[in-house]
Amino acid sequence: MTAHTATLSVSYGSPDRARRVAASLDPEVGGVDDDRASARVAREANTVEVTVEAADLTALRAGTTSWSRLLTVAERVTEFRAQRF
Repeated sequence: MTAHTATLSVSYGSPDRARRVAASLDPEVGGVDDDRASARVAREANTVEVTVEAADLTALRAGTTSWSRLLTVAERVTEFRAQRF
């Protein structure tokens, strides 16, 4: 299926923040996939990477847009330490 790939890579100020963002994204993995695109989330130290793989460029654009929005929401939700992740 994979003909095209895009990776969103974001570094945070601490490994804890990166862990919280990645944990917020984990439940979405597989939930927004379809037969043309899929994604995976990985974290190493203070960096979170979202890799979108797609069969065609239209699906890659749609998947990248969706995951960019999910990443933005995860950042906002985990911005405050009051949240438990």
